[in-house]
Amino acid sequence: MAGIIKRFKDIMSANINALLDKAEDPEKMVDQYLRDMESDLGKVKAETAAVMAEEKRAKRELDECGAEIEKMQKYAEKALLAGNEDDARKFLEKKAQLTKQKETDQQVYDSAAANAMKMREMHDKLTKDIASLNERKASIKAKMAAAKAQQRMNDLAARVGNVHTGDSMSAFGRMEARADQMLDQANAMAELNASSAEDTSVEELKRKYDSGSDADVDAELEELKKKMGL
Repeated sequence: MAGIIKRFKDIMSANINALLDKAEDPEKMVDQYLRDMESDLGKVKAETAAVMAEEKRAKRELDECGAEIEKMQKYAEKALLAGNEDDARKFLEKKAQLTKQKETDQQVYDSAAANAMKMREMHDKLTKDIASLNERKASIKAKMAAAKAQQRMNDLAARVGNVHTGDSMSAFGRMEARADQMLDQANAMAELNASSAEDTSVEELKRKYDSGSDADVDAELEELKKKMGL
């Protein structure tokens, strides 16, 4: 009995905040702590039931002894009234034995009652602590989730901060300049092609009119031949 009382006094005096401070992952730690406490509660409940049963047994024996003492007293009185002093003496001797037994029974009961009270206190304390921790668990997990999200943001910001964007911007600038150059060249080529097409058109027109001059020469030649009778 002393061992289990010491064990669960240690449980009740445990500082959960100190445990959480030492934990690398408070979320996992609080789950483990709850599992341990619930396991301990099962042991406390079983031991409390056993101690309470012992208290009731001791109380029953104490009450039965007290009732027997009262009976011996009444029998002694009846024996005296009947004039049987020897019988009365025997009843009183039995009463004296029972009175001593009652003193022992009283000590046993007092001890059992004290143990039962301690175990009930430990049981109630553990039950209350578990209920309180279950209420706090959601808050602890929410804080851990927020902390992890913030840490991810911090890590991302650190990685972005370490990237040299100047080189990338410079490379994009060179690519843009190259694109501008290619566009200018394409536009220049289009202008040159347009000029070539225009020159071709002029040459065609010249040939048209040149061929017209040859026709006039031929007509004049025919007219000359007529005049000469050829």
